[in-house]
Amino acid sequence: MSLFKNHFRIESARLKTWDYRNSAWYFVTINTNNHIEYFGKVKNGKVELNEIGKIAMKYWLEIPDHFPYVELDYYIIMPNHIHGVTILNSKDYKQ
Repeated sequence: MSLFKNHFRIESARLKTWDYRNSAWYFVTINTNNHIEYFGKVKNGKVELNEIGKIAMKYWLEIPDHFPYVELDYYIIMPNHIHGVTILNSKDYKQ
């Protein structure tokens, strides 16, 4: 770990030798700031999304509408983070 603005931070998990424009399946995690539970709560062992969580799900599902070379696979929205698998088909990418 290193310091950034006097706070410990985790080094990037990205593989330095990999070109992330390559076609591949990518596991993505998006965390909320300070792990605040913005997206909902866990009740009876199940996540119940609130309005912000439903908005997050809406925008997650719209990713292929904005980036047609991206497909979505499994995803889950937790109270303070999102996990998802994206499939990048860079051969279809047109700049």
